[in-house]
Amino acid sequence: MNIIICDDRIDDRKNLSDLLSDYGEKKNYEFTITEYESGEQLCEEQSALEACQLLFLDINMQGMDGLKTAMRIKEKYPKLPVVLVTAYMNYALDGYKVKASRFLLKDNLADTIEECMDDLIAEINKNRRILEFRFVEGTIKLYADDIIYIETELHKNVFYTEKGTFQIYKKLDELENELKNMGFVRAHLSFLVNMKYITKISSYVMTLTTGKKIPVPKARYAQVKREYMLYKGEE
Repeated sequence: MNIIICDDRIDDRKNLSDLLSDYGEKKNYEFTITEYESGEQLCEEQSALEACQLLFLDINMQGMDGLKTAMRIKEKYPKLPVVLVTAYMNYALDGYKVKASRFLLKDNLADTIEECMDDLIAEINKNRRILEFRFVEGTIKLYADDIIYIETELHKNVFYTEKGTFQIYKKLDELENELKNMGFVRAHLSFLVNMKYITKISSYVMTLTTGKKIPVPKARYAQVKREYMLYKGEE
């Protein structure tokens, strides 16, 4: 699991990193932990954010604080679990404004980190369903989250995924049904898109984190836009 810690205090970063490492060792999880010392620095690291599965943010940072950092990141990665960490209880209500998954106090991290991680990992695993497909390349198991989009090309459908590109002789309607309720939207007769990878939808064009632009027909535009807003929790 790729975890990011963002905190402007090196001692606090080390303390949290050590606690997470101890937890991973105890539970037999493999973590890759990356540290950042400012919200500005983190927001520039798009490739790291795309790979991130869990983000710990200090609220009281110099410059861009944790709340502003969370808002900016959530705009592009709405489903990324964010844990806000602070020394002050009075920030707790602000965590709801940025749809934080958890709120932890620095003073008792050692007592709360295990329960927090148990709950978050259970949620993450629930949303990362493993699916098996009979591709031209062979039978392959994929996490639904790793499928970026599926495009119809001639008589096949092509899966564009985090693991590579795979071809399948199966109708897009059937694939849409298999991926129902897993965060996918039918953007076009020839495209089924994982909303996790959408950065914006405007002017009848859907833009993905990969830079891919997919046209959205006028007849579908309102429905596609609404599904995306619901996915982001903005409706």
